[in-house]
Amino acid sequence: MTEKTRAGRPCYDWKRMPKRRPTFTSAARWLAVPVAVALAAAPLRGDPTPARAPSGAMSSMPNQVTGDEINDAQKAAVERGLDFLSRRQAADGSYGSSGGYGAAAGITALSGLAFMENGNLPGRGKYGDNVKKCVDFICRSQVESGLFTSNGSQGEMYSHGFATLFLGEVYGETADEDIKEHLQRAVRLIEKCQNPEGGWRYQPAPVDADISVTICQVMALRAARDAGIKVEKEVIDKAIGYVRRCQNPDGGFSYTANEGGGGSGYARTGAGTASLYYAGVFEGDELKRGLEYLARFSTAHGRINPQEGGNYFYGNYYVCQAMFLAGGKYWKNFYPGLRDELVARQQSGGGWSGEVDEDYCTAMALIILQMPNRYLPVFNGKGPGG
Repeated sequence: MTEKTRAGRPCYDWKRMPKRRPTFTSAARWLAVPVAVALAAAPLRGDPTPARAPSGAMSSMPNQVTGDEINDAQKAAVERGLDFLSRRQAADGSYGSSGGYGAAAGITALSGLAFMENGNLPGRGKYGDNVKKCVDFICRSQVESGLFTSNGSQGEMYSHGFATLFLGEVYGETADEDIKEHLQRAVRLIEKCQNPEGGWRYQPAPVDADISVTICQVMALRAARDAGIKVEKEVIDKAIGYVRRCQNPDGGFSYTANEGGGGSGYARTGAGTASLYYAGVFEGDELKRGLEYLARFSTAHGRINPQEGGNYFYGNYYVCQAMFLAGGKYWKNFYPGLRDELVARQQSGGGWSGEVDEDYCTAMALIILQMPNRYLPVFNGKGPGG
């Protein structure tokens, strides 16, 4: 491969990047040797040939341990939260029914990810049985088309994206052939549902797109690709183009790429910036501008909480990932404030609430709080630092 850049931005070859990641045998191994997962990515739109990252760009760790990310209050909150979440699981393995959405594959997947971030795998670890029940429920929820659906599910591609992401992480660590079959069918559905602009929307049909649903699918494809599942390069090419068209001059991202797409916002900018990282775009002006937009809401001394209506957990879920992937000053100035904020918001019973239902809020809060564990390979992308 030859190096090639466009406007100073490196491009990456989706097909030639490594497809398998090592499985982990213990939490200690992941803490001792963080794995920099290299997702294959597409060249920038208009570049005639693929290229590789500049020398050394893919070898550095995505986010160095700073030593002060995890404190006693955070550890106690996580322990209480995981215990609360474990007791909320329904007999069929699902989560989410208490919020009026019916048993939801998406919320079940997020709950499974929260347990996995603590070092659990299906049948292994303190919450291994909970993870296994999540896997079984999600696999049973898949219909002939490949879609993961559940009773009362709203925004089906949200649920499908989260479920595919979860199974990608599970398959990457277990090599379970039954999970692989479900995962392959799920990926094919995502590819078929990409609309001509390059994005995805609520329903499994290629008719519309928004940044919120698109990030769910991009993350799902990354997890699947990391685990060895084939993902078409053209799909990622188009997704990168769509996400870039959602960015505004102020660095923030709109909800859609269409005129009047909602303007820049905290949650959607977290989703847009994280989308580029997960699609393999690790450097460039669009990332820097997105990160600087998000940095307005955090300082070394705390956070300016934007709230954004009912999207507190959803927004912080993606902004936290974007800042983690960026590392350096972005992560250092952002995470401690959000960590302390979430610990303070925890309810006496151990869970969190505020949107959708307690299962959803608790799973989201636990994923954010456990990001410094660096257990889930999908979160270990390579960012530019700062």
